[in-house]
Amino acid sequence: MDIVKHNRDAWTKEVLSGDRWTIPVDSETIAKAKNDDWQLVLTPTIFVPRDWFSIIKNKKILCLAAGGGQQGPILSAAGADTIVFDNCPAQLEQDRFVALRDNLNIEFVQGDMRDLSCFENESFDLIFHPVSNCFVDRVDTVWQECFRILKPKGRLLAGFANPLIYIFDQTAWDNNELEVKYTIPYSDIAQLPDDELKKRIKNKDTLEFGHSLDTQIGGQIKAGFAIKGFYEDLAGGDLLDTYIKTFMATLAVK
Repeated sequence: MDIVKHNRDAWTKEVLSGDRWTIPVDSETIAKAKNDDWQLVLTPTIFVPRDWFSIIKNKKILCLAAGGGQQGPILSAAGADTIVFDNCPAQLEQDRFVALRDNLNIEFVQGDMRDLSCFENESFDLIFHPVSNCFVDRVDTVWQECFRILKPKGRLLAGFANPLIYIFDQTAWDNNELEVKYTIPYSDIAQLPDDELKKRIKNKDTLEFGHSLDTQIGGQIKAGFAIKGFYEDLAGGDLLDTYIKTFMATLAVK
């Protein structure tokens, strides 16, 4: 099946339902960013250290798979030359709404994060890539494309899920029970029982992939990056929060 199209429709549904990652920032947040008072997240709760960004004013930044009217507008307001790239037009519309409301100069591009061929080699100073590669089947191609389009010394700031979250049965999880059922790497398409998969497709729920840490962190290194920063984060109310931090972020330099 066409995973990209399905998840595009699924995120359109999330926009309509008001998912937290689809709600645009307010004008007060943009005004603060224009005065260099801003913070961003790659993962659910922890703000990215400011020194991970280095200087962003007048730098070319790609917000990769980061639509929703949140990160892109803030970076633009802070002085960056910003492009927001996302699979879902409805998510890009959230960014466009903020740009029009607050007079920001942002470029919007719809596409698949695995294919950045619309961008030339060594054309960006920084890529901001919050948790989102769980919605594509191949993450190695994402890292390779990021490396290609970054300038020498360019930075990739990426957030992603610990694949541990995908080993549990979802029905038991919904009943606050932890029942180990699946293996990593994980795929909704390959591992969900047929009836559950059909239900997710019918309901236009996102289809996800649990990539191994070997492909998440090791994949960045294999693509040519040097990992210069790392932290873990809680989900912010998840069943596993009592036991382990299930999200992580990396700072990688070309």
